[in-house]
Amino acid sequence: MTDIQHFSLKIAGAVKSSENQIDVSSPFDDQLIATVATADGDDVNQALETAHALFANRDGWLSVERRLIILERAMEIMTDQAEELATGSAYEGGKPLLDSRVEMARCIDSIRICADALRNDACKPVPMGLNPASQHRFTIMNKEPIGVVVAVSAFNHPLNLIAHQVGPAIAAGCPVIVKPAENTPLSCFRLVEIFHKAGLPEEWCQVILPENHQFSEALVTDPRVAFFSFIGSARVGWYLRSKLAPGARCALEHGGVAPVIMAADANLDAAISALAKGGFYHAGQVCVSVQRIYADESIARDVADKLAVAANKMVVGDPLSEQTEVGPLIRASEVERVATWVQQAVDAGAELLSGGQTLPNNCYAPTVLFNPPVDSKVSISEVFGPVVCVY
Repeated sequence: MTDIQHFSLKIAGAVKSSENQIDVSSPFDDQLIATVATADGDDVNQALETAHALFANRDGWLSVERRLIILERAMEIMTDQAEELATGSAYEGGKPLLDSRVEMARCIDSIRICADALRNDACKPVPMGLNPASQHRFTIMNKEPIGVVVAVSAFNHPLNLIAHQVGPAIAAGCPVIVKPAENTPLSCFRLVEIFHKAGLPEEWCQVILPENHQFSEALVTDPRVAFFSFIGSARVGWYLRSKLAPGARCALEHGGVAPVIMAADANLDAAISALAKGGFYHAGQVCVSVQRIYADESIARDVADKLAVAANKMVVGDPLSEQTEVGPLIRASEVERVATWVQQAVDAGAELLSGGQTLPNNCYAPTVLFNPPVDSKVSISEVFGPVVCVY
């Protein structure tokens, strides 16, 4: 995978040149994969104006039938290209190939759910005859597009998250502008290209990477935006929500620590493998990663020891290897941050049972901490790394 691609700006259905671009590199070997053109303020405005004009022209709205055809055809193309998409995503984002294949299957399922919802929710009848005024009446309810959708996505599921955000917009008949994560934009470009090949006019789904945060904020907070879909940190999400234009709606998906509570009679042998998978999947870079386990004091030590044994057996390394269970973190600065947090917890009294080591290629050993202080970073913040704490 050494061919370096260039992804140009694709706004309003046209390819545009740009003086600025970002490099996209593999988090495992730091090899340059592609370059992506970035958008300035004029580009952002053109994307918004294009989407707004599409929505304003009711005669040009995509029919339910056409949207269904697009979604169903997109599923067919995704199925045909599933292995290629999963491999590209694994290399770009560092998720092990086996897990990327599962994500690709979920991506297709997400589009199927959108198609099913569109098919089953069109022109529903409204109950009549429930009072004298509605006798001998027949009414149907038809849902209409809300308007321009802006979707800001995250790096950790570059296939399925885009499906979660773009699929519903297509199903609802809304023009959508997608801002993928800077670390994993290539999977987004490839999926959107599939939607275009499936029959979606290019201007109905535009992909844009603004040059800076100022242009990104301008994209999100513009009064032409009717719906804002955000996946990322709570700090950024709530800030952007506070800046939305009056009347704009939003959906915010933030982080979490997915705590597990274990009773004294828990079946440890059955639980440990699930806890290891839940805690170290994608190197813990998941909003539902198991970060904290609260176990009954009679079994807490046993849980921690067994989980540490499982962690030590996990294969860490190249995400393109079929044997790899835990890949790299998304960038070197994240490895440094996780290592610092773990060391701070150990210095404050946590017992390190496994891991705690920085490995080559931006990897970090699956780590189990026993009884870290309740005020330590690993106890009060989302680690977003391969660290599980047992209390």
